[in-house]
Amino acid sequence: MKLNYLFPHKYKKIGWIILLPAAVMAFIVVNYDLEPEVLDMNVPAIFVDEIMGDKFLFGMTENNVLNEIIGVVLILSFLMVAFSKEKQEDELIAKIRLESLVWATYVNYAVLLFSMIFIYGMSFLWVMIFNMFTILLFFIIRFRWQVNKLNKSLSHEE
Repeated sequence: MKLNYLFPHKYKKIGWIILLPAAVMAFIVVNYDLEPEVLDMNVPAIFVDEIMGDKFLFGMTENNVLNEIIGVVLILSFLMVAFSKEKQEDELIAKIRLESLVWATYVNYAVLLFSMIFIYGMSFLWVMIFNMFTILLFFIIRFRWQVNKLNKSLSHEE
């Protein structure tokens, strides 16, 4: 039985076109703490626990949604890049994909364990925020590296 859990190949290019400017924008937003007033709005919340403020379940809260927009765009573009078919998708590519995903999971959780032991306070919160994206980043880096290595070895055989 052949499972079709990957996006079509054309999504990889779309993912890169979205990912690169979104990553630059995320870098700018994080480093310069951008929060344009036009994106301040009331949004639905399941749980709110504000420092020196309200605590409640299910309601509306005032929030600048720029971080959420960038986070959603980053996750969707990372997923398109990571899980789109290759031009030649075969059993060997599927094996490399699976091995890369397992490797990325191990590395991601190694970073998380290291951070839990040695990083504290708000710095740990930043690690947790970036950790949402690193598993896909680690996967893409390892998968691309392994596919490129395979392509080089095939081209040397010819």
